[in-house]
Amino acid sequence: MTDTASLPRCGLLRRLAAIFYDTLLLAAVLIVATIPSLALINPKAPSTQHPVLTIWLFLVSFFFFAWFWIHGGQTLGMRAWRIRIQTREGRPISWWQSMLRFLVAFVSWGAVGLGFLWCLVDKEKMTWHDRYSESVLVVLPKD
Repeated sequence: MTDTASLPRCGLLRRLAAIFYDTLLLAAVLIVATIPSLALINPKAPSTQHPVLTIWLFLVSFFFFAWFWIHGGQTLGMRAWRIRIQTREGRPISWWQSMLRFLVAFVSWGAVGLGFLWCLVDKEKMTWHDRYSESVLVVLPKD
């Protein structure tokens, strides 16, 4: 059995590949989540500009990622690229860590991607949201 705390850290390209996969999946989930909410918000004049819809889609996005991260440590994109999120000790992350990671990832992207690029210079290959949430992405061995 592999000591999960000592698995190699995930680099930038593998992260971006998993993000690409997950973005496609999340887009489909958000489309499905939007359809019934438009009818509930204002059935006579549905609009995608409503703040309730924005909050709803933000929450759906958070729960999409957090559920996967907490239950098995992998989204489908992460599974395809053999990446898992965990604590430094190799344990599953918590809901709190998921929330911190999700929110700080917005900052990482919002700073022109600098939060992600940080893993290129970080000795532990950690991004801003890795550090802030006290979680790491590791590369799993081939089966």
